[in-house]
Amino acid sequence: MRKYIISLMSLALLVSCAAQDPLSLKVVRSEMARCQDATYLDGLEGKLKWNYTTGLELKSFVDVYAVAPDSRKDILDYADAWYDAIIDSTGIIYKYKKSNFSTDHICPGRTLFQLYDLTGKAKYKAAMDSLYSQILDQPRTQEGGFWHKKIYPDQMWLDGLYMAQPFYAEYTRRYVEDPAHKVKNYQDIANHFITVYQYTFDPATGLLRHAWDSSHQMFWCNPETGQSAHAWGRAMGWYMMALADVIEILPSGNDKAALSGLFIRLWQVLPQYADPETGLWYQVLDQPGREGNYLEATCNAMFAYSRLKGVRLGLLDDLDAAKAAYNQMLKTFVTESEDGLVTLRDCCEVAGLGGKDNRSGDYDYYIHERIRDNDPKGIGPLIWAALEYEKIK
Repeated sequence: MRKYIISLMSLALLVSCAAQDPLSLKVVRSEMARCQDATYLDGLEGKLKWNYTTGLELKSFVDVYAVAPDSRKDILDYADAWYDAIIDSTGIIYKYKKSNFSTDHICPGRTLFQLYDLTGKAKYKAAMDSLYSQILDQPRTQEGGFWHKKIYPDQMWLDGLYMAQPFYAEYTRRYVEDPAHKVKNYQDIANHFITVYQYTFDPATGLLRHAWDSSHQMFWCNPETGQSAHAWGRAMGWYMMALADVIEILPSGNDKAALSGLFIRLWQVLPQYADPETGLWYQVLDQPGREGNYLEATCNAMFAYSRLKGVRLGLLDDLDAAKAAYNQMLKTFVTESEDGLVTLRDCCEVAGLGGKDNRSGDYDYYIHERIRDNDPKGIGPLIWAALEYEKIK
C-alpha cells in the first residue's frame, strides 16, 4: 500500500509538470517523483546523512523554486524538510563532527543561506556558524591551502575548492562585519584557487590534475611534483563551478580579477580536449579518445553550467559555443520518458584517491569506476546549467 501511495504521488507530480515547462523544473519534478523525500536522492532511503551530494542537489531545487516562488512552494518544502530534520532546534547537525575536518561537510551548508532568508529559522544560522568555525580551524598545507579532509592530510583536491570556497565566500559577504577581516577572508579564498592551480597545473596539457599531495608521500602522487596521475573530468568540473560561483560573490578588486583570469585561461584550454565529433568531454580529461575512455555526464553538466554562467558574468564571449555544448550535452546524456520522467545517464558515481580502497588514480582506475543514472553530482549541475540557459535563451 505504501508503494502504491508513493506512485500516485509521483504521478501527480509529473502530471503537474506540463510539456512546456522549462527543463530545470522538469528535472526537479522528476527527482521528486522518483524520490519520496530527499534522503532517497542519493540512495539513503530514509536515513539522514549530512552529505554534500544531497545538499548540492537540494540547493539546485531551491534555485528553481526561486524563479517562480508562488507556484513552486512544494519544491521549497521538499528541500526544507530535509534540512529541518537533520538540524536540531539549537543548530546542531545530525552526526556532523567538526573534528573530521572534511571540506565535503561544508558544501551542504550553502543551501542554508537561502533557507534562512526564506524561513527565518534561527537554527539554520547557528548551523552556518558551526560550519564557518570549521573553516577557521581547518588544517592547512604549508602553502596555506585547506587539507581536503583530516584523513587526507597535506592534500588538496580540486573537488575541495567547490566544497568549501563558495560557502566561505558567501558567509564572509553576509556575516563578517569587520572590513579588514572581510578583506583577509577574500584574499584567503582567492589564494586557495591560485595555490591549487599552481600545484596541480600540468604544463604538458594546460589542464589541472585531480589532486596534489604537498608532502609528496602518497602512493598515488608523483614523488617530484606531488601531483596525481591524470586530469579527471569531474575534478575540473568542480573547480570551474567553484570559480564561477565565487567570482559572482566577490566584490570588484584584485582577488576577483585574479580568479577571473584563471577562469578565462582554463576556458581557452578546455575546448582543446573536447571530443571532435560531439564537443563534449571525457571521463579522463587528458586522454581524449583513448580506448576505454568515455564521455561522462557529470563533468559535462558542470562545464555547461560554468561556461554559460561565465558568458552571463561577462567573462566569456562564446555564447554560441556555450549554447551548442549545452544542447549537445542534453542530446547525449538526457532522456525524457513518455510519462515525463527526465533521466541523466552515464554518470560516474565516485572517484577519489587513496583511502581504504587504495585508489591509485591511474587511467585504469578512472575508467572502471561504477556508472549510474541520476547521480546528484550530475543532477545539480544539470539543473544549474538549465537555469543559466533559460536566462539567456
